[in-house]
Amino acid sequence: MSVVDDPKTFGRARLSFASAADIDEFVATLERYERGELTPDQWRAFRLVRGTYGQRQADDAQMLRVKVPQGVLTSDQLDALADVAERYSRGFGHITTRQNLQFHFVKLHDVEHAMHRLADAGLTTREACGNSVRNITACAYAGVAADERFDVTPYAEALTRYLLRHQLSSTLPRKFKIAFEGCAGDHVFIGINDLGFRAVVAPDGSRGFRVTAGGGTAIMVTNAGVLHEFLPASEILRVAEAVLRVFARFGDYQHKQRNRMKFMIKTLGWTRWREEYDRELTACRLRGDVPTLEIDPPDSESRPDWVKDSSPSVGHIASRVLAGRVTGPGMTPAIVPVFHSGDEEYARWRATNVQPQKQFGYVMAVASVPLGDLSGEQLRVLGELARAYGDGAVRVTPDQDLLFRWVNACDVRQLYRRLAAAGLGLAEAGTVADVASCPGAETCRLAVTQSRGLGRLLEDHLRARPDLIAAADGARIKISGCPNGCGQHHVATIGFQGSVRRVGSRALPQYFVMVGGGAYESGAAFGRLAAKIPARRIPEAVERLIDLYAREKGEDESAVAFFQRVDLGAVKRTLADLEPLQEQEASPADFVDLGEANEFAPEVMEGECSA
Repeated sequence: MSVVDDPKTFGRARLSFASAADIDEFVATLERYERGELTPDQWRAFRLVRGTYGQRQADDAQMLRVKVPQGVLTSDQLDALADVAERYSRGFGHITTRQNLQFHFVKLHDVEHAMHRLADAGLTTREACGNSVRNITACAYAGVAADERFDVTPYAEALTRYLLRHQLSSTLPRKFKIAFEGCAGDHVFIGINDLGFRAVVAPDGSRGFRVTAGGGTAIMVTNAGVLHEFLPASEILRVAEAVLRVFARFGDYQHKQRNRMKFMIKTLGWTRWREEYDRELTACRLRGDVPTLEIDPPDSESRPDWVKDSSPSVGHIASRVLAGRVTGPGMTPAIVPVFHSGDEEYARWRATNVQPQKQFGYVMAVASVPLGDLSGEQLRVLGELARAYGDGAVRVTPDQDLLFRWVNACDVRQLYRRLAAAGLGLAEAGTVADVASCPGAETCRLAVTQSRGLGRLLEDHLRARPDLIAAADGARIKISGCPNGCGQHHVATIGFQGSVRRVGSRALPQYFVMVGGGAYESGAAFGRLAAKIPARRIPEAVERLIDLYAREKGEDESAVAFFQRVDLGAVKRTLADLEPLQEQEASPADFVDLGEANEFAPEVMEGECSA
């Protein structure tokens, strides 16, 4: 059965997404596997759907992914995530580009305990991995953005509850991604999702969605096609059900490299696929086994109407985050509390990290999270600050940051001082210095390079060069350690994809450099391959690309627009001399991946994404 506790759960009082039965089933199935009653393949398929993904490490190391529907995290949930980070992981968690939060190096027999703590706060790992309907994402600005058509959060939550534990949701040929957007811009990359819902208001004032289907990146980048120009909002459950039925019936269950829905649509052809979809949609309507969605939420969020908590002091926050313990293996977050933040630093942070809400007197504020890593104590502090300065919750963004909403404009300076004390007061949100990265070869079985190492190097390099940040004018950098694109590098202004080359008899880490990607109301634009450059030369490549833009841009032309239209030959010429590297020219450091200490020895293992 699907989970529809109450389809009218719009507003701040969310019902739980967790289920005690899920955890009991996980424990019982693990016991069966350990008794030899299940094969490794059967166990793998089961645990993946429960959010437990095997890492590349040979010892007992699991990645546990927590679903964060629509990116909404309450203060209680932040506390639960903090406990899981400290008790069962490395003392910190990692934000993903799909608004999840995941923990690495979790012992298999600790997964049950972590699940119980998460369930206490209403969180689940169900269908966070595997061949399932993954976390349904939504615009982090929904409900408070000045340019939105209406708040899409209640609709996205209703679809989440309908599909969670649905009989089709964990028996698909491959993973299935859904996103909701209500703003004029595209903050959740609708065009690269299997199913996308963009808010539309009809001339008569009724709400609906422009629905797209079949998007994706990885080895065949595909922009989603238009399924409905206007779909009444009440029909979203039926549309999702119909699309999933067709995917389950015609999808390829055998070939892991081509079993996403986009391949099925290509094989059938759009016309044939649309005919099958229309047939299933009609059946959903006639049989009555899929309900219409009868909700009428407000167009935007209401003002918080409770007394806010008092805020912890700057000194208390700084001492707590310093005392928090983070460990390896792998790269750990560098937590640097700032006790005394100056006017200049605050002014820059306010300029880049704060924007007004449509509700007068309130603002949104971004807590920049380098590499998406948050310690347990930072998670707790964020929950306390959300209760003191916001509406008791934060939203996870695809940029791997956190968004506070409903901050009174007169409290912004105090919030900033406390974020800075927690080591989260960096400016430059939404700029070229706000680099997004997948976990890479530190933990992922499919990754070639240590993408987080490059991410840290570029952030440090760019933050030390405010002139480059200013010159880049809206450019975004995203990094993936392999072609799959978990770092969303295909839709970045400047994207990097990890790769390997041979120099003599040795392996050297390199990156494919792509330019011109982005997301727009009309759909996704995918980056064009411009060069293949050794990893340690990437900062120089970024500088050259920014300089090319500064020299060649048109009047009032953004970096995003420039790299979409610039002649690819000009970009290639700009980077050409960074590509070649002869054995006699290479330094010892060239053969060590960024963020690592030993010589680069790439090992691409069998992934579990489509097990």
